[in-house]
Amino acid sequence: SLGAVALTYLLGPAGGRSRSPAMLILAGVAVSAFLSAGQTYLLQRHADSIQAVYSWLLGRLATAGWHDVLLVLPYAVLTGVVVLLHGRELDVLSVGDDEASSLGLHPQRSRYLLIAAASLGTAAAVSATGLIGFVGIIVPHTVRLLAGSSYRVILPLSLLFGAAFLALTDVAARTVAAPAEIPIGVVTALLGGPFFVLVLRTARRVLT
Repeated sequence: SLGAVALTYLLGPAGGRSRSPAMLILAGVAVSAFLSAGQTYLLQRHADSIQAVYSWLLGRLATAGWHDVLLVLPYAVLTGVVVLLHGRELDVLSVGDDEASSLGLHPQRSRYLLIAAASLGTAAAVSATGLIGFVGIIVPHTVRLLAGSSYRVILPLSLLFGAAFLALTDVAARTVAAPAEIPIGVVTALLGGPFFVLVLRTARRVLT
């Protein structure tokens, strides 16, 4: 995970431009496509594991137990502490790098630290539960609408509401098609897809 993030950051300004969000997104798509190709190749070489890996890719809390919780806990605690302690810096960074520098902060160093911490925590969670997408889009945006734009408020509330949202979607995944269980990643994608489109339309209206 950290290697993929580092590669994305290296490729982002490869065209000679600044490391803009659009360039980082395009670099991330390229890195994701490359790693997905490697993943497909490995699956074809180990056909006996396809079912287990496919179930993990769709995301399931049922595949994780208390042993996985203990494995993930140190990374989650480290990520949570680092991110929560930098809430004030994120508020300052949101007004621009020049303003942050004038206040004595080091924007690039803070950004690298936070991205590394977030990537580490995300990787640990994914290793235990598989790919459960859109939680990081739905929850923080909803919290921002309800509680304001200060990261000192958004970050702790996102942790609480994120856990609650994941528990609720897991209940839905287990009960909607009972006795069968829908992968929780499918449920979050069904909710997150329309929400993501709404966020994009809102952002476009703000920019125009």
